[in-house]
Amino acid sequence: MKVEERIPQIMQHFNEQHFRDQLINWFNKEQRILPWRENQDPYRVWVSEIMLQQTRVDTVIPYYNHFMTLFPTPKDLADADEQTVLKAWEGLGYYSRARNLQNAVREVVEDYGGIVPEEKSQLKKLKGVGPYTQGAILSIAYDQPEPAVDGNVMRVLSRILYIEDDIAVPKTRKLFEGLVYELISEANPSAFNQGLMELGALICTPKSPSCLLCPVQDQCRAFAEGIESELPIKTSKKKQKKVPYLALIIEDENGNILIEKRPDEGLLASMWQYPMVPMDDLDKESGMHWFYGEYGLKIELQSTVDHVKHVFSHLIWEVEVVRANIVGGGLDRQNAQFVSKDNIESFPYPVSHQKIHQHTLTQ
Repeated sequence: MKVEERIPQIMQHFNEQHFRDQLINWFNKEQRILPWRENQDPYRVWVSEIMLQQTRVDTVIPYYNHFMTLFPTPKDLADADEQTVLKAWEGLGYYSRARNLQNAVREVVEDYGGIVPEEKSQLKKLKGVGPYTQGAILSIAYDQPEPAVDGNVMRVLSRILYIEDDIAVPKTRKLFEGLVYELISEANPSAFNQGLMELGALICTPKSPSCLLCPVQDQCRAFAEGIESELPIKTSKKKQKKVPYLALIIEDENGNILIEKRPDEGLLASMWQYPMVPMDDLDKESGMHWFYGEYGLKIELQSTVDHVKHVFSHLIWEVEVVRANIVGGGLDRQNAQFVSKDNIESFPYPVSHQKIHQHTLTQ
């Protein structure tokens, strides 16, 4: 059955206006005071929504405040050096979000005079602005009745409307977008969408939802059936691949430490790191031969000083951090350089490599 045919069936006997009123009234009374809610500036809304993707609100707040101090306007962000932007993002993860945001903001400055477009057709063309971000900007900043559907919203509505579709399947999002179009308040789409998000964050949580505090409990079909904890349906992801590495702390005769910039495309693009030897098919001795071939430096390993585990959505890095001495050769690696210990923390690093700083600074 097509989405447009299912929606009337799902909404049958559901009091839409009562739901809107309950949700918006609750949000207006109970919403958290957050820095991006100070006004409806679309640039501020945009930055907050990008930061909040896959990151907790409490984590985002100090990053957001710092970022907006550095780049208070679209032009400030557009004109900034990419490394400065990545350094401001350091620790938030998913660094492609920061690069895409900056590239899209540059388009806004060049093509729209620094004003975030309020036309859906223009907004959706910007780099990294997917359906959720576009809906959030249009509804929250411009009061347009557009859906902003993420996992949070799908969880809330799957319980309220008793929907058993697998939310891990891309086509399910289309169903929920259609349902939000049906439900959203034309008069106050900003409060409606933010209310759904807030409900998912504070009350209708993934585990142990606080149903007795829910402002729309009387309309929640899952609660009425006693199955709220069983929804939403979500198939598990594929098992993450474990990838072993050696991360090397290499100091030259002047006390400088070797670091390198990652490629401009791909995982953790343009971030900096300590040299990493992939150990999938190597032992430590052959790993040193690999390192000589790649970097032009002959080294010998010293002590292991740490083990760092870093989890990505699709893989897990298992990193053994080892000190090493230079015994010959010369550095021959594009994007690698020796830097002083005083300057080493000025570069943007992924979290896994930030953890290594303590060992370089105490050598």
